[in-house]
Amino acid sequence: MKKPLLLISSFIILIIFSCKKDSFITSSDASVSFSVDTVHFDTVFVATGSVTQSVKIINNNDQKILLKDVKLMGGSNSVFKINIDGNSTPDASNIEVAANDSIYVFVSVLINPNNNNLPFVLQDSILVSYNGNQKFIQLQAYGQNAHFLNNEEIKSNTVWANDLPYVILGGLQIDSGYSLTIQKGCRIYFHANAPLLVDGTLNVQGNDTARVYFAGDRLDEPYKNFPASWPGIYFRESSIDNVLQFAVIKNAYQGVVAENLSTDANPKVALNDCIIDNVYDAGILGAQTSITAQNCLISNCGKDIVFGYGGSYSFTNCTAVSYPNNYIADTFPILNVSNYTSTSSGILTADLNANFINCIFWGTSGTDDKVVVFKQGNNTFNVNFSNCLWKVKNIPANITSSNMLSVDPMFDSVNNQIPFYDFHLKSGSPAVDYGVSTTFTFDLDGNPRGSGIGTDLGCYERQQ
Repeated sequence: MKKPLLLISSFIILIIFSCKKDSFITSSDASVSFSVDTVHFDTVFVATGSVTQSVKIINNNDQKILLKDVKLMGGSNSVFKINIDGNSTPDASNIEVAANDSIYVFVSVLINPNNNNLPFVLQDSILVSYNGNQKFIQLQAYGQNAHFLNNEEIKSNTVWANDLPYVILGGLQIDSGYSLTIQKGCRIYFHANAPLLVDGTLNVQGNDTARVYFAGDRLDEPYKNFPASWPGIYFRESSIDNVLQFAVIKNAYQGVVAENLSTDANPKVALNDCIIDNVYDAGILGAQTSITAQNCLISNCGKDIVFGYGGSYSFTNCTAVSYPNNYIADTFPILNVSNYTSTSSGILTADLNANFINCIFWGTSGTDDKVVVFKQGNNTFNVNFSNCLWKVKNIPANITSSNMLSVDPMFDSVNNQIPFYDFHLKSGSPAVDYGVSTTFTFDLDGNPRGSGIGTDLGCYERQQ
């Protein structure tokens, strides 16, 4: 008889437990928590809207709970919009949440324009009431007015002042024969489908205290650090006399792309004291064109610098470096130079002249040869390296090189996990004082360079 009694007792316990789970807990001591206390949005440009974020309302009890009200306190007039458990409404009542279960509330924000040209903070909250309790989920967004340009064509000589950010939707084209001048301190943000196409002239006038920034328009976590968030800057066939001074180009699919030689004595693109960072494909890509660069940092790109089909290039005191991270594997050479291109009809070759002075080319993973040079045909082929530091196991053929180093440059800080990178040189770096004298007297920070043999390699001069 003990066995049947045990079965009956177990059955009764199961019924009681099931009934308990199916009943509502009504105590004011019932535990309800949130996955986050505050839903935060980084800079959201007015009139463009934001990414949607979510927060969970969690029933921590072993019984169902009835949420009397889940309410956006600002109501329908709030800049925030919410979706409660699948319903787009600012207010929902009598929501059942199963034992040890949760519901989602999705939040977005849309900011209307005003006359404020500085970032401003917008706040609201979501009320969650149950069993006589009231709890709040805080909502916070930083808003920013901007100049919005949608599929814009620049057909006159134009100057952009540093009053508001510029948000580019659909793309921006500078027509042949016209120029766009961007004054110091400007920030230009591009949507995912928005390239900057230069058929005329781009003149960027940043300085060491007020750089000009080019980046994607997703400034919220985690998207603000994603490479390939916008296409990049493309200098096309008719483009001439482009000068980028203290420009920062981040998170593009390709950073700077130039094609065809300049039609005058100036280089197609001059990069002075520029930073090109976290670019998915090539940081700098040149095809039978002319590019000069001084005091530039090209960092953590899929292929930092690629020159193909010949051209004319001069790089002085530049640092090109990559380390593997969560987005880019660093499996390709840092510098890839060739005088040819492959087409469906065969190999095409062109003249190539390239000079690299006081530069650093470094990476830790992938190939042991971070600098590769390839030659085809009998065209003029001059590739020269002087007083550079590179990671190279097999010295490229068909080049001249003098006073080269192949040792760790000893950068200040490299942490792939955070990630955090500081490509200044440590004390004792072999790159300190190893360079030859040049006409460039300041580094990427605007600090003075040493003279003569006292010049450091790379874009930063170590300050004593």
